[in-house]
Formats: sequence, structure tokens, C-alpha cells
Amino acid sequence: MKKIFFKLLAKLNKLILPSYTKQGLDLSKASKLQLAIFGWKLYVTKNALD
Repeated sequence: MKKIFFKLLAKLNKLILPSYTKQGLDLSKASKLQLAIFGWKLYVTKNALD
């Protein structure tokens, strides 16, 4: 059940949130909001793959 939830959430994130890797964002110059979004997407992706 948890894995299904995170897979659905990952698809939703892909539709709504920006992709900073495609934009070539330098993480050392990213704002706090950009880092929070990047971390959230990383957390969701990690849990969707487990």
C-alpha cells in the first residue's frame, strides 16, 4: 500500500513540480525553496523504488 501511494505521489510530483536536473540547476546556488523541492522529490522517488 505504501509503495503504491509513493508511486502515485511521484507521478503527481512529475506533473506539478519543476525538474531542476533538466534545467541544470547548480545545487550550491539554489535557494532554500529549490532545495526543499529537490529533497522532497528525492524522498518520494526513493520510497517509490523501495
